[in-house]
Amino acid sequence: MGSIAEPVQEITVSKPLGIRFIEYIKRSAISYRTYQAIVLIVTFFAYTAYHATRKTTSIVKSALDPQSPDVNLKSPFSWRRAYAHKPLESPRNSWVLGAGWVPFNGSDGTSLLGELDVGFLFVYATGMFFSGHAGDRMDLRLFLTIGMVGTGLFTALFGFGYWANIHIFYYYLIVQMLAGLFQSTGWPSVVAVVGNWFGKKKRGLIMGIWNAHTSIGNITGSVVASMLLKDRSYGTSVEIEVEDESAVGFLEAWRIPGVAPFALCLFFAKLVAYTFLYWLPFYISHTAIEGRYVSNEESGTLSTLFDVGGVVGGILAGHISDRLDARAITAASFMYCAIPALYFYRSYGHVSMTINIILMLITGMFVNGPYALITTAVSADLGTHSSLRGNSRALATVTLL
Repeated sequence: MGSIAEPVQEITVSKPLGIRFIEYIKRSAISYRTYQAIVLIVTFFAYTAYHATRKTTSIVKSALDPQSPDVNLKSPFSWRRAYAHKPLESPRNSWVLGAGWVPFNGSDGTSLLGELDVGFLFVYATGMFFSGHAGDRMDLRLFLTIGMVGTGLFTALFGFGYWANIHIFYYYLIVQMLAGLFQSTGWPSVVAVVGNWFGKKKRGLIMGIWNAHTSIGNITGSVVASMLLKDRSYGTSVEIEVEDESAVGFLEAWRIPGVAPFALCLFFAKLVAYTFLYWLPFYISHTAIEGRYVSNEESGTLSTLFDVGGVVGGILAGHISDRLDARAITAASFMYCAIPALYFYRSYGHVSMTINIILMLITGMFVNGPYALITTAVSADLGTHSSLRGNSRALATVTLL
């Protein structure tokens, strides 16, 4: 995808049907700023959909492997007691909300759910390497479309296990792994598209706001899944710079100044963020708050506050990094603040619901702040680094590092 720059030569580009439709309604050609707005909106909702489908499985965990209904709420919480219940004797037509789902409702249910996450994340991480390279070599619109269709299909197939009464662990494992493969196409694609349409000025703030799609998607997935659980309980020419560019290789991307330290920082931020993404609702439903265990739908709804804090953190980190022109200092500061935030949430989140909510918001802000900053503005900065000598076909590759 060519970079938007000063016009070198004028060529006519075949415009997408959506652009033609908008121009037909307006009866005039759309402006450059309108193109930018369309790019932001389309990619925002695209990645919102990715995360909404990703979040649903974390909400369903509590229903697949529920806490024991006869737990003594006044005694200290025991993981062993919570998983001491026996699996249902007959899986056929025997599922009711609160009873669990074979094979996840046995004593090894937590381990099996963890294996689903490991399978998904392993394929997702592996797929990101190939997706980044493919995104720099393919039409990003086609690449993103394939990823979204595949993601929707395998997310639906996971839920199809309920309607088809499937109790085979490897069915869910394979479906999750294939879902991870298609999910890996999303991030390199949307960052590459947005990075090519926006310059460095105010990039941190713009992409901080745009990156709210991650949290909005998580919130949407949480709310929808919780509700379901509760119910069962261009006509003109476009000026572009035409260059003979070739996509950068993986090792060449690693040699870009700043990539290695930011990648290391992102590793730890993403490790914590994904732990909360997949296990926060499960953790909440299995932890007594003010001596009471909340229901599955309540834990799913409550977990969305982490993402609300994440929206604030992403915007705040982007704005601060723009004002100070210091991406690294901003990311590091948020990371340091995340350490005590995590400790306080783990130690005092059970004291009261109010304290739990406040600490969850603060934790989400400091964990997702650097995560959002590095995966958006920093990735775009590094993908258009001066060492690449104007080669714009590095954005998708840099996002996977």
